[in-house]
Amino acid sequence: MKQVWLWILALLVILVWAETFVSSKVLLDYGLMPADIFFYRFILSYVCLIFLSHKRVLCMSWADELLCVLLGITGGSLYFLCENMALKFSTASNVAILVGTTPLLTALLLAVFYHEERLSRRQVLGSFIAFVGLVLVVLNGQLVLHLNPVGDALAMGASVTWALYSLFIKRLSGRYDVMFVTRKVFAYGLITILPWFVWVEPLQLTPAILSQPVVWVNLLYLGLIAAMGCFLLWNWLLPRLGVVKATNLIYSQSAFTMFIAAIVLGERITLMAVAGVITLTLGMLLATRKSRLRLSSHRRH
Repeated sequence: MKQVWLWILALLVILVWAETFVSSKVLLDYGLMPADIFFYRFILSYVCLIFLSHKRVLCMSWADELLCVLLGITGGSLYFLCENMALKFSTASNVAILVGTTPLLTALLLAVFYHEERLSRRQVLGSFIAFVGLVLVVLNGQLVLHLNPVGDALAMGASVTWALYSLFIKRLSGRYDVMFVTRKVFAYGLITILPWFVWVEPLQLTPAILSQPVVWVNLLYLGLIAAMGCFLLWNWLLPRLGVVKATNLIYSQSAFTMFIAAIVLGERITLMAVAGVITLTLGMLLATRKSRLRLSSHRRH
């Protein structure tokens, strides 16, 4: 029963993250840039976490501190910049499909570096079926993809950075408090985004934009719930569910986004997308279901 609740919490995190695409789109329409949205949501989260977790400042070793820097880059500044900049050069469909390869890349990386996380044939098959479902959901009736080297490379970069984040966070699991690690992710994410504001695009500080209720309500939601709350919960869930199985749930994010966008933004849903949701769900169930044969063999030993 405990395992069921863990999966429910994980799906809740994915559901919230799926909605962030809608909130981010609203903020972009109101004049904020991708880097602005990232900075404001992370600064809100960091300030709140300082009050909740402030006893420890540094990690136990400089190697761990460097690992936290990498977490801030791969799970924060670089990931969000790659994903949002990709949307400027390529289509949303291309970006969503390429970012959707994250579970496969994560599984491959963990299979190389962690013996216990190696994929079974059932997980490989389930991951492939889920990816096919993801493609159907994202295409949503449109059968033509327009390739764009720059945008597609950035989208692939976002996928790789999140896969690396999953790899790095596993190395710190059990050695530090989840709240401390999450706080470090936000801190280094904010620090590593600063060069962007200095050399590329200044931070948006216009009161006329930031004072609008729609803007600050969405920023509060993105910062306190989608960033702080969900990062804390996700980092806590990863070692309990297993990185590969938990990351496979990211496939469902596109389906959640599709339904939320249909309700909030009035976007259409086609039969292809519905078929994609069904295929995606079957693939995820196959990829995350425990193998009875493997469990019984462990009991014999």
